[in-house]
Amino acid sequence: MKRLLMAVLAACLCLSLTGCDSVKTFLADVLAGIVNGDNEADDDDDVILDAWAGLVNNERHEAYADGNSLRYGDHVYTIVREIDSATREFKTATASVTFTNVPSGFTEFQAVYDGLLGKSIAGTAAMIPMAMEIYARNAAEGERCFGLLCNGPATVSEITRELVRKLEPSRFSPENDSYIQRYLPAAVLKGAVPSNAYAPEKPYTVEMTMSPNGVKAAPLTGGEVTYIYILAGGWDTYQRGVDIFQADGSDHYKVFNCPSCYTQCKQIRGTWAGLE
Repeated sequence: MKRLLMAVLAACLCLSLTGCDSVKTFLADVLAGIVNGDNEADDDDDVILDAWAGLVNNERHEAYADGNSLRYGDHVYTIVREIDSATREFKTATASVTFTNVPSGFTEFQAVYDGLLGKSIAGTAAMIPMAMEIYARNAAEGERCFGLLCNGPATVSEITRELVRKLEPSRFSPENDSYIQRYLPAAVLKGAVPSNAYAPEKPYTVEMTMSPNGVKAAPLTGGEVTYIYILAGGWDTYQRGVDIFQADGSDHYKVFNCPSCYTQCKQIRGTWAGLE
């Protein structure tokens, strides 16, 4: 694409200097190539379309919140049990969130975050695999989701920098590259393990409990951080640390840190069927 743009600029310069018909013809051909996609792209311009990219859209529906549940179209999100910061149980699930579908795109993601899940520690943590899956389907859309979910651009950059390497094969990736783990978002969900090709239980469930680190003030950022675990079967260590931040005066939470949710998980056995 860079070479193509340089060719267009060169043709425009020549045309302005000479007005020659042959240059006009060349310029027309180049522009037609842009429209028709007939050009030689640079290596870093190659895009591999995700198999589930077609599920991404920004159709608008009314969001109906009813107690601990929210319905968006025919998708339902439920906070089954909120995190109890006083619990001393660090190995068994004490909180959970269920959802029937991954949000279709940023529009739905924002409605779910604003209307229900973002007001909850457990709900905010449960949106991590949702944002990961949306990112895998459409990186630009997923980055917008992380921008809403996380406490700042640095956190978003840290997450997406790793995800782009783990979820999206490049043209140089070897066949069956074990480093590429498209099923990584599913590994965070209840019931998804290597032996069942990371097929989670339905409705999709994120199970959580507190971390021994508890709740700590964050004076530099003006709020407090709650340290929790997502319990998942995709790793040898099933406690996946997540730090949830709430700014002073805010009724919504943000993801402060969650690297163990997107670190390399165990290799799949079989073929991943995707998420709905």
